[in-house]
Amino acid sequence: MSNDNARHAAADPGGALSDPTGHESALRAPVDAEGAVPRVLVLGATGYLGGRLAPRLLNAGYRVRVLVRSPERLASLPWAGEVEVETGDASDVEALVRAMDGVDTAYFLVHSMSGGKGFASKDREIAQAVAVAAARAEVRRIIYLGGLFPHDAELSDHLASRKEVGEILLGSGVPTLVLRAGVVIGSGSASFEMVRHLTEVLPYMPAPRWVRNFIQPIAVRDVLHYLLAAARVSPEVSRALDIGGPDVLRYGQMMNGYAVVAGLPQRRIAALPVFTPRLASHWVGLVTPIPRQIAGPLVESLQNDCVMHDHDVDEMMPRPAGGLTPYREAVRLAMGRIAFDRVETSWVDAPVQSAPSEPLPSDPDWAGHLVFTDTRSRATVASRAALWSVIQGIGGANGWYSPPLLWAIRGWMDRVVGGVGLQRGRRSRSAARVGDVIDFWRVEASEPEQLLRLRAEMRVPGQAWLELGIAEGDDGLEYRQRAVFFPRGLSGRLYWLAVLPFHGLIFAGMSRRIVDLAEADAGAAQ
Repeated sequence: MSNDNARHAAADPGGALSDPTGHESALRAPVDAEGAVPRVLVLGATGYLGGRLAPRLLNAGYRVRVLVRSPERLASLPWAGEVEVETGDASDVEALVRAMDGVDTAYFLVHSMSGGKGFASKDREIAQAVAVAAARAEVRRIIYLGGLFPHDAELSDHLASRKEVGEILLGSGVPTLVLRAGVVIGSGSASFEMVRHLTEVLPYMPAPRWVRNFIQPIAVRDVLHYLLAAARVSPEVSRALDIGGPDVLRYGQMMNGYAVVAGLPQRRIAALPVFTPRLASHWVGLVTPIPRQIAGPLVESLQNDCVMHDHDVDEMMPRPAGGLTPYREAVRLAMGRIAFDRVETSWVDAPVQSAPSEPLPSDPDWAGHLVFTDTRSRATVASRAALWSVIQGIGGANGWYSPPLLWAIRGWMDRVVGGVGLQRGRRSRSAARVGDVIDFWRVEASEPEQLLRLRAEMRVPGQAWLELGIAEGDDGLEYRQRAVFFPRGLSGRLYWLAVLPFHGLIFAGMSRRIVDLAEADAGAAQ
């Protein structure tokens, strides 16, 4: 059921370098009469939310300092050179006091759940250290992101720890805002990744009774809005505030909402009373890449409804421009634009202007859309021109430089299921331009003597690309070849496994034949 479906948030094309909510005055750093800009400290800057908040604080005009144990972890983040870096542990009071010197607001975005057992005691230790250090350093405000929880039920270890940390900070004597959020929807959020992978893998899901519990998910962009706005709340306010998105859903509805956005059939979900939290966490660990030490506490936290108990936050802070993001829109943003260029930003680098729902280099390796690849490379003595001539001539009458029978079978299979097969050929035997058709592929990128990228137009349960390129290797030129597949649901994963044995014949033979032909052509030219 929806509390505010009329409010619909648009996509965030600007990300970090434009105001992510549109509420410029409500989020900009306040400047005092002498022109001084507030300094904020972010604890957990290499984590999921901290890594997304820091560049938005910079964009809002704040001076940002981070405390990290390993400064080298910041190296891959595009904003690393714009922040002050202090080295130390968040449980070390003296390190915290040094980091908090001259700080107006401290963001507490540390959570030790990924460390496995004992996370509650570790988080308690950190919270106590932060409380002491903030009081000694005369920090004006602490902002902490906790979890939504029912007030009349026994809490899981995870939610009990979040509650305890909030209480410690509120008792520090330093004005504190505890923002309590439920499931955060964004690529890299552990709760969202659990929804993503369970839905992608399982067309039928035997599940615990908690799939019928109510949850109020919130888009990561809205969480970041509230975190930014919290720094502008009146300094005398010290309390907890619930935050959530406009939709209240059962967990099973969240899974099927993801399925709709992902273009998957509705999942059949059977609530079974015999599924204990421990058994359910093993089940999640088996069918998703999320580590069991994270999946376990998350599953236990789903035993109760997690919805907002009040909307007092609306009296303290403005809502995002355009309203809170509906669940399915948040999922769409979290999935990103499923296209080849997102492969690179998912796994290698994320631009400063990325939307907050996109992956960052600091995200865990199990975050983001599942990607299968087959990568080949071969050193060659052929010239770039000779190699490029062979590459851009692939397909059509020239063939695919690997066993023709296998390609003929694949083309026939595509025709049987209503695809285009290999009948289209290609317009030119010697040139490949963007938009050209090459059998059941289409040219997506063509950079002379560098790269040819083909997007598959055959019928497959997912999206596929074939990339043929030329690069400088250690001992001269290298031919580089990569097949990329984004599977859709369980059928996509099974399809990749089914064709995997043929890759050795097709792709290995292709890379070898392309290099051989280029070298032969180069030799003939001499």
